[in-house]
Amino acid sequence: MAAESGKIDPMHQFEIAPVIPGGFEIAGQSIAFTNSALWMLLTLVALWVFMQGGMKRELVPGRWQLMVESFTGFIDDMLTANIGAEGRKYAPYVFSLFMFILFANILGLLPIGVVGGHPFTVTSHLTITGVLAIVSFAIVLIVGFSRHGFHFFSLFVPHGTPLPMIPFIFLVELLSFLVRPFSLGLRLFVAMTAGHILLKVLAGFVINSTNAGIGYGLMVGLPSLTLMVGISALEILVAVVQAYVFALLTSLYINDAVNLH
Repeated sequence: MAAESGKIDPMHQFEIAPVIPGGFEIAGQSIAFTNSALWMLLTLVALWVFMQGGMKRELVPGRWQLMVESFTGFIDDMLTANIGAEGRKYAPYVFSLFMFILFANILGLLPIGVVGGHPFTVTSHLTITGVLAIVSFAIVLIVGFSRHGFHFFSLFVPHGTPLPMIPFIFLVELLSFLVRPFSLGLRLFVAMTAGHILLKVLAGFVINSTNAGIGYGLMVGLPSLTLMVGISALEILVAVVQAYVFALLTSLYINDAVNLH
């Protein structure tokens, strides 16, 4: 349980639980529709509504259309700067990746607990961030080998490397390359998990100190509440920055595959 004997469990918010009792059965296999799946679906719906409202293509764009065009232009400029003119062909994937992570991060911060709901941040699970990282890594491999064949392995031997050092440098660069999907997924997972745990711990301080009396509420609860407000604002910034970092690193990895840098 989230709370027992006055204690707040900060890890309860990450628990995956079925939303529909019994789930579904497909080909003899039981498939549960969980809170994680629900919030991923809500993220896709919110993203679809956002994009539909901004794709009216009016001659004089309104605020909504201008906001959507700002996002698309931002990703297009980032890919052009990191990859070159050819980077625009990867814009649909990188844009979708950036927007999905951004919306998932923001939805997980919604204060719906005041009405009895419980937001779920899907990017706080390594399975989700790991799959996104693996998909990006797979695209890098496909692009690299399809464009360069086995010459793609030259990526792991920097130009000018002394001949005796090539085997050692090759192994180091190869291991560094293979670690990329783990670091990519782990970075987003840790950033979102840590912030939510801290907010939950502070919420526990506020609740328990208030229940202990007005004195404890003023000495512990009020500072904790103030700190929660500041950290919540910081978490919004982290949600945006982490989506940007994930998209940026993906574009840099694609650049390595395209240009062998």
